[in-house]
Amino acid sequence: MDLSKMPNQRKLFLCKCYFFAGFAMLPFLWAVNSIWFAKQAFLAPHFEEQKQIKKYVILSGIGALLSFSIYITWIILFQTQRAAWGEFADSISYIYPFGIP
Repeated sequence: MDLSKMPNQRKLFLCKCYFFAGFAMLPFLWAVNSIWFAKQAFLAPHFEEQKQIKKYVILSGIGALLSFSIYITWIILFQTQRAAWGEFADSISYIYPFGIP
């Protein structure tokens, strides 16, 4: 979709939808929102809705970075400490290891 052909009200609506959809545990949408609307928020000539778009772009970027850092931290922690957590780690895993029960 080409944002330059879209009216400014529609850009704001789409940016806002992507931002709120990110709260449904979809931080990828925040990343897409912050990248996709960055030019409209910071480089495009001034228009009335630009201030609101800029707010949603910044908040989406912060949300994406925060979410991805939490996910990466959890993945590293779980992968390195899984054996030490014993039965609890088995109970929260999708794939159970074979062995003596």
